[in-house]
Amino acid sequence: MSEETPGFDEKPEVPTGSAADDAGAKAADSSEEEKAAPAGDAQDVALLAQLDQARTALGERTADLQRLQAEYQNYRRRVERDRVAVKEIAVANLLSELLPTLDDIGRAREHGEVVGGFKSVAESLETAAAKMGLQQFGKEGEPFDPTIHEALMHSYAPDVTETTCVAILQPGYRIGERTIRPARVAVAEPQPGAAPAAKSESADGDTPSDKDTDAPDKG
Repeated sequence: MSEETPGFDEKPEVPTGSAADDAGAKAADSSEEEKAAPAGDAQDVALLAQLDQARTALGERTADLQRLQAEYQNYRRRVERDRVAVKEIAVANLLSELLPTLDDIGRAREHGEVVGGFKSVAESLETAAAKMGLQQFGKEGEPFDPTIHEALMHSYAPDVTETTCVAILQPGYRIGERTIRPARVAVAEPQPGAAPAAKSESADGDTPSDKDTDAPDKG
């Protein structure tokens, strides 16, 4: 019989301590990564929500600022408009008090009494009033306008075709488009029946002289 040589029994290879530690670390890292992934997504969602809130707040503040700017601009325009209106009223009131004096100067000028030192004073006053925007209006022969004329006398005239200012009794005054005193005038209207008479004359072919000569006979 042959004798077997004594030897060592074969044993499975066992990983060393360092290898086991590496394997455990890898397993732990993989588990941490799996846990970190959902946490990162939650943080992104929270950041997006905060960003939306910030954008909404920014839009609201921008709208508030624009509204305040518009209100301020409207306020400035109202203040400027009121300031101009108050100034115009004050100037109109002042010049209204001067109108009787200007009327006296006008009457004195018509009578040739504006001479010497009085002439210089009168012209200075009229110049100052003109610089403040005072304008005189009212002329003989212009059509009567009840918005700027005040009729104090009324008559009929054969040589007018509409209501006409035939005499300016007192001139009118305005500041810009604002009338502070209408022109006081004497007006004349066409004679009643003048227009129909003219039409009948043209239709009959008679001359005005023929009509005039026939009138007493018809009476």
